[in-house]
Amino acid sequence: MTTAIQDTYPDDVAHCYGCGRENPAGHQLKTYWDGEGTVARFTPRPEHTAMPGYVYGGLIASLVDCHGTGSAAAAGYRAQGREPGSEPPLRYVTASLQVDYVAPTPMGVELTLRGTIDEVGERKVVVSETVHAGETLVARGRVVAVLMPAGMAQG
Repeated sequence: MTTAIQDTYPDDVAHCYGCGRENPAGHQLKTYWDGEGTVARFTPRPEHTAMPGYVYGGLIASLVDCHGTGSAAAAGYRAQGREPGSEPPLRYVTASLQVDYVAPTPMGVELTLRGTIDEVGERKVVVSETVHAGETLVARGRVVAVLMPAGMAQG
């Protein structure tokens, strides 16, 4: 996939602070297939500081969350043999988020998130993730994502 999964979301559900292309103030996280797994990259900015030199842990959780739901959407389309963005659209939301912090995350280093699809069901996808700052593993995560309830879309 050369287009980020988040860039295929319908406009009415593309406002997420973490990954929504319709939210110019957000992180603009982008998830791509990388073989059988997924990858996203993000470089923390000064406002993401916890203490001088280190990234705020809430940012890491936010990135794991959005990469997980993006990975779920990509996996949902793949499981159905469809291209991302095809109709009907698949948009997932977080049912469960787990983040384990392994090491302090330094500022000034690009973060790489990698997702492994553990389970794909009719309405649920489970994604395991790692977050690296350079070569250092800084966090592990797990996202249980479910298809977005119909009433959430405002379009």
